[in-house]
Amino acid sequence: MINTLYGPIPQDILTKAKTLKLLICDIDGVFSDGRVYMGNDGEELKAFHTRDGFGVKSLLNADIEVAVITGRQSTIVANRMQGLGVKHIYQGQDNKVIAFNMLLEELKISPEHVAYIGDDVIDLPVMNLCGLSVAVADAHPLVKKSADFSTSIRGGFGAVRELADLILLAKGILDQAQGTSV
Repeated sequence: MINTLYGPIPQDILTKAKTLKLLICDIDGVFSDGRVYMGNDGEELKAFHTRDGFGVKSLLNADIEVAVITGRQSTIVANRMQGLGVKHIYQGQDNKVIAFNMLLEELKISPEHVAYIGDDVIDLPVMNLCGLSVAVADAHPLVKKSADFSTSIRGGFGAVRELADLILLAKGILDQAQGTSV
């Protein structure tokens, strides 16, 4: 166990995180708090936390790829992820394993070098294929039970940043990777 600002991290989780080359994130319930705001004219709004954006940029600065695979389709998501520099955006994915396999083939990365962070049962099939599966603190109980690790922070409030920090800490590059802005 290593004590961090977020709490203790088991050594086996740090060992897995040290080998990661790709972080895949769900959106609703991970980058956002899971709520979808709908306006009278059908517009959809989501809130994203700047801490998560900082974590994404820190990973990208450290040459760790970041991707999103989400079941919903949203221009807001495309704009936010592109603004952060995320190149791999898979939206409208009812079967996330298909997008996962396409992504691994494109990047030529094996599953053991991939982390996935999710919050609900639709995420489980991909989580079960990854080297490190992570549930946000407020994930569905089945997801938390199946995950290798759960964040101490809820989805939409910095959980992605917590995982990014964990990955960078495991690689021994946390301090130098965080020289960016969101």
